[in-house]
Amino acid sequence: MTNKLIYSMTRNAIIAALYVVITVLAYPLSYNVIQFRLSEILILLVFFRKDYAWGLTIGCALANIVSALGLLDVLFGTIATLLACLCIMFCKHLLTACVFPVVFNAFIIGFELWWLLSEPFWVAVGWVALGEFVVMIAAYIIFMLLRKRKGFMNTLGANQNLDFKF
Repeated sequence: MTNKLIYSMTRNAIIAALYVVITVLAYPLSYNVIQFRLSEILILLVFFRKDYAWGLTIGCALANIVSALGLLDVLFGTIATLLACLCIMFCKHLLTACVFPVVFNAFIIGFELWWLLSEPFWVAVGWVALGEFVVMIAAYIIFMLLRKRKGFMNTLGANQNLDFKF
């Protein structure tokens, strides 16, 4: 293995671990109909480096293992995260990147909650969208503030959207 590959794998392992720890520590906020999954802030890392999608997707899958909805939450949550990451990879504007996690989680997790818990579909979609929207607003503000920090992009190992504006 090359040093570059080991470096990438290590970064993704750290991101996956952070996602799991933040999600599980905030358990009451991270699962069920009303969700404020703080770990979703990390999903915007894909805006700066495409390969972080691996760590985020694996982290989501691992975090959902402890969900009360079981393996189906692993499947649905992981699909929502992967699709959001795939779209964020190709964004050129951070604000646009914030839309994808909201939409994919709202409809995929909303469907899951409707199917498994018999929640009214549009209510489930709305609550999940609201929670994800609040988290994405926080994520947007955090990344806009961090971009002003010297060395932020180097710390991330950013290789795209290096001079993003909004």
